[in-house]
Amino acid sequence: MARLGLPAPLAGAPNEIPDPVPFAEDDRPREWDGDAALRLHGAFLQAERNFAVFRSLYRGKSSPIQLFWGSFDLAVTRFSGRTAPPHPGGGVPHLPDAVTREAYSHEVISAGFWPGGGGFDEAAFYAYAYPTPAALRGAEIEPPPAFWSDSLGEFLLPYAAVRDAADPDGMVRRFVHASFAAAAPLLDWPDELLIGDEPTYGYPPPP
Repeated sequence: MARLGLPAPLAGAPNEIPDPVPFAEDDRPREWDGDAALRLHGAFLQAERNFAVFRSLYRGKSSPIQLFWGSFDLAVTRFSGRTAPPHPGGGVPHLPDAVTREAYSHEVISAGFWPGGGGFDEAAFYAYAYPTPAALRGAEIEPPPAFWSDSLGEFLLPYAAVRDAADPDGMVRRFVHASFAAAAPLLDWPDELLIGDEPTYGYPPPP
């Protein structure tokens, strides 16, 4: 990149993990589990399909469905358009506070999926809001396998429950919509930003 006149201040090491080893020095042998990779890819595809529906039912600004390689989670975020209180930072290994504060400079309600770790050692869907209203932890959440995690400050839906459900897509959609429905009123988000909970086909619904 420097030879092209595009210098970038690359740290050269992973973040969001304890004791990172710089990429240029990391020659540790690792086992390849092709079956695990294939199953994770299938879970990502399922999550992406449902997050795309969730994203389409919102008139406000939303993020693309994106993979965060540090924690290796797939996520989508809705924005109210209002600025948020400065994020306190901290809590994420080897992630500069400036990055966290920029990421949460505006109010968000997010949903995602990750394969486990960081406080919950199994694959799960998650949903959270920033800023986090104190009343959110006591909110009712659907479907029944979902719950609020005090340690993580977010709702969780174990992937095992989704995998074994008669209607996995329906379970994921219920979770992300219920999480948004719980958080948005507590943050006083404008009602007109929400189109609905179910996709429509053909002509869009009137505003």
